[in-house]
Amino acid sequence: MTSKEKRERGMLFVADESDWEEMKRARRLIRKLNSADTSDFEAVRAIVRELFGKSDPTTFLNPPFYCDYGKNIRVGKNCFINYNCVMLDNALITLGDNCMIAPCVSVYTAGHPLYPAARIQGYEYGIPVTLGDNVWIGGNSVICPGVNIGDNSVIGAGSVVTRDVPAWTFAAGNPCRAIRKITEEDKKYYFRRLEIDAETYKAIFDKD
Repeated sequence: MTSKEKRERGMLFVADESDWEEMKRARRLIRKLNSADTSDFEAVRAIVRELFGKSDPTTFLNPPFYCDYGKNIRVGKNCFINYNCVMLDNALITLGDNCMIAPCVSVYTAGHPLYPAARIQGYEYGIPVTLGDNVWIGGNSVICPGVNIGDNSVIGAGSVVTRDVPAWTFAAGNPCRAIRKITEEDKKYYFRRLEIDAETYKAIFDKD
């Protein structure tokens, strides 16, 4: 079995020349992306579409950005990925529609065994990460291998997410844990107990 076949099955592997060729391709595109004129939004979108396995034209990324392969990143419609995002995509990283990724978020599918003998020989693995639709990841958060975050959930800034988060949940902390459910009551507020003004509320929810 090739290194790539093992990687795609979530098995331990040691990167071989074919893996490095894929990573070299990604690094050339990342350099192009991170040195692009960031005011040229269409040029940035075009590079992202070339780098990612899937990227809708309505999605936008603010460079700088870093990943390993790029092809293993699948992003839905109307997503926003902010500055200094890192995605270690040994395995698939999937973002649903309308996801928001704040600055300095890291998404890791890659890992190494606890026992050192395998690590020092270069063995690693990749376990997929999935974000559902309408997920917001707060700044400086880390999403660890194998995590699934349900639709409409919010991860508080600075969280380290090691386990799945259910849909419609606000979760935060290190390690990240569910704080409470997101409910209809939350429609009235935009920050803590600050209420949305009537005109803006109408503009938002008349479209529901």
